[in-house]
Amino acid sequence: MTQENEQRSREARPPREGRPPQGDRGPRPDRGDRGAGDRGDRRGPDRGRFEVPPEIELEKLIHDSLYLDNQAHSVVSRMRDMDSGTKSQLRRLYGAVRRAVRAPESGRQHEFVMLRARLAYTIARHGLRSLDQLEKLLLQVTRKNDTKGYERFKDLFEAIVAYNE
Repeated sequence: MTQENEQRSREARPPREGRPPQGDRGPRPDRGDRGAGDRGDRRGPDRGRFEVPPEIELEKLIHDSLYLDNQAHSVVSRMRDMDSGTKSQLRRLYGAVRRAVRAPESGRQHEFVMLRARLAYTIARHGLRSLDQLEKLLLQVTRKNDTKGYERFKDLFEAIVAYNE
């Protein structure tokens, strides 16, 4: 359509009620001029960004059951907000955690190192950014190489699976 045809088409139509004709809308505000309540920015100024959660502290996790419970709730909450991970993906990872904990003491650290690699792959493959905290915690647990740390990591993962149901 040429510009002349477009102009004739606009003139032939009745004007829209309550709105200026197309082309007479005036200058548009810059994106930076919008407030949090303006159209298109319904979730506030940090729309689409998530606050980076603090790391899970291994020592607190080992000694405080309520801390473990709160962290499990926090991870599940972030999963629901950020990710589209399935329950079966979590259950598969939990099965791998249980197998790693049951491994003989001589090979347990190796099993957890491989578990961390598997967790990193799953996070990257499925975009499960909410589980980044668990990957960092798993690194701490593996470096410490303590039976109690492995058990508490398994307990945390079990709580996450349970709260995600």
